[in-house]
Amino acid sequence: MEFSAYLEQIREQADAFRAAAVTAGPDTAVPTTPGWDVRRLVAHLARVYSWVIGALDTDPGAERPTRERPPEEWDAVVPFFDDRLDTMLTGLRERGPDAAVWAFGNDKTVRFWARRQAHETAIHRLDAEHAAYGDTVDHLTYAPDFAADGADEALTLMIRDRIEVGGTVLFHAADAGRAWLATLTPGAAPEIGPATVVDADASVVGTADAVYRAVWGRPSSAVVGGDPTLVAALRTP
Repeated sequence: MEFSAYLEQIREQADAFRAAAVTAGPDTAVPTTPGWDVRRLVAHLARVYSWVIGALDTDPGAERPTRERPPEEWDAVVPFFDDRLDTMLTGLRERGPDAAVWAFGNDKTVRFWARRQAHETAIHRLDAEHAAYGDTVDHLTYAPDFAADGADEALTLMIRDRIEVGGTVLFHAADAGRAWLATLTPGAAPEIGPATVVDADASVVGTADAVYRAVWGRPSSAVVGGDPTLVAALRTP
């Protein structure tokens, strides 16, 4: 996806996130993130944005930037969210996609953060929608290209823990024409690459929207086949 498309997605998803959070109210439980209420969800995303703002002003080889502590009161945390969102988007635009900045991935450019925050915001938008509307969020379907990009980012960047089981898992986003094969080896981080075979020990198959949600551990219509323990081992943070 283009850099400008990521920025558009951040704004679109953040606006929808905010609307759903306000509809749900601060004390409403977030069913997709057990133990969290909407106030904590908004504070979390605002704090992530503040971290990105710091990263955009930090050299690639410098120490990890710190995160601001958001206010606890609902009437203060929502404006804090609005401000950090606007400041982050301004920083991303002004620096441009190829500027070198601190990042936790191999890509030490602003482009990394634009992609990361587009999907961070989209997944938490889904959390806010579930808090506001319950188990079924029929009005939200992520576009195939965006959802497939998000599944790719989650699989190749966000799943880095050592795995204690062995086997292979096929992820297939049919409407986007994308497929990934995760190879799990006990005691090592999973290896993720394009799928060149269809035979695997487990599979997660569906639309790109469904696979995106499934990879992030959210309610999904994706069909899980084979050994479910292999799929469960591939946990995103």
